[in-house]
Amino acid sequence: MIYLDNAATTFPKPPSVRREVDRCLRDYCGNPGRSAHALSLAAAEAIFDCRREAAELFGLPSPEQIIFTYNTTHALNMAIKGLLRRGDHVLISDMEHNAVYRPIWLLHAFGEITFDIYPTYPASPEADVEAILDGIRQRIRPNTRMLIASHVSNLCSAELPLTEIGALCRERGLLFVVDAAQSAGIADIDCGAMEIDALCAPGHKGLYGPQGSGILALRAGTVMATLLEGGSGVNSLDGAMPDFAPERYEAGTLATPAIAGLCAGIRFVRERGVGQIRAAEQMLYRRLREMLGNTKGVTLYAPEREGSTLLFNLDGIASTQAAAMLDKAGICLRAGFHCAPLGHRTLNTGDDGALRVGFSVFNRTTDLEALVRSVKEILRESHKN
Repeated sequence: MIYLDNAATTFPKPPSVRREVDRCLRDYCGNPGRSAHALSLAAAEAIFDCRREAAELFGLPSPEQIIFTYNTTHALNMAIKGLLRRGDHVLISDMEHNAVYRPIWLLHAFGEITFDIYPTYPASPEADVEAILDGIRQRIRPNTRMLIASHVSNLCSAELPLTEIGALCRERGLLFVVDAAQSAGIADIDCGAMEIDALCAPGHKGLYGPQGSGILALRAGTVMATLLEGGSGVNSLDGAMPDFAPERYEAGTLATPAIAGLCAGIRFVRERGVGQIRAAEQMLYRRLREMLGNTKGVTLYAPEREGSTLLFNLDGIASTQAAAMLDKAGICLRAGFHCAPLGHRTLNTGDDGALRVGFSVFNRTTDLEALVRSVKEILRESHKN
């Protein structure tokens, strides 16, 4: 089996991640922060270790700024619903995932907020950073409170200029929320330098942790309304949730085995080096772009944007049908609309979505060669019929 669906979740996980999850379940999986016995304290120490690793990776001065979530979607919902107020106006990009679009759409449908969509690179391939910033400036209103940016698209490899957007947000007094679903562990992220108020990241993608792990990294001093209330292990006699992070936002028992595995995944990424991981995946991207670009009957989308994800279609074959045929050949891709209709509309992929290749550090050029051979065989068979 050749796995090229790493934009959905990385697989396989590093051996160190598998070992740490197993060690947690065998040796120290008490309930963190709920008791004073040895297993509870060991679990709490493992949780803190992961906070520290994540804070250092994302340029945050304090581990307490790291909130653990179940995935990026959970983190984005917490940030969006916890920071917005009735009457606010929000700006989102034309490449956002449904993890952003749906909560924003729902708040708008309920009459709580209004929103506008600003254009990015894929909407106009010749656009530069200043064009994106101008598109944002033109849409800022007196009641605009928040701007949300998908750092790297989960469809193609288009990357937004976070440093410049963050500076604009700080200048205009806007909250800056970043969806790092496809960039955490692959692109350098410094929350301080990029003026990010809330960074939302998955544990199970570029950080190589288990599913069920995610991160919401908050700027120091940021206070949100809570999405969930319940036990936190502190101030148990109070009816209100604590007023300090991270306990304010982590109601109920944390997923200690997943967080332990995430800690090992972050260490794996930091040891490899984010820059080296990015370079290796860009090399795979360029190689596959060359091979598919020279294959008649293949359409590539935003191929000039090099990164960890490549989107394409086969002429006359629905993406879901092509993915099923590739699966029979032992190749795992994702087809359809990838929970990102805004991005597909921007890229003009058509009525059937598209096929997506997502790379990881464990992929090799032989994987790409096998994919291209299968693509050519599918195209040949379709032309016979």
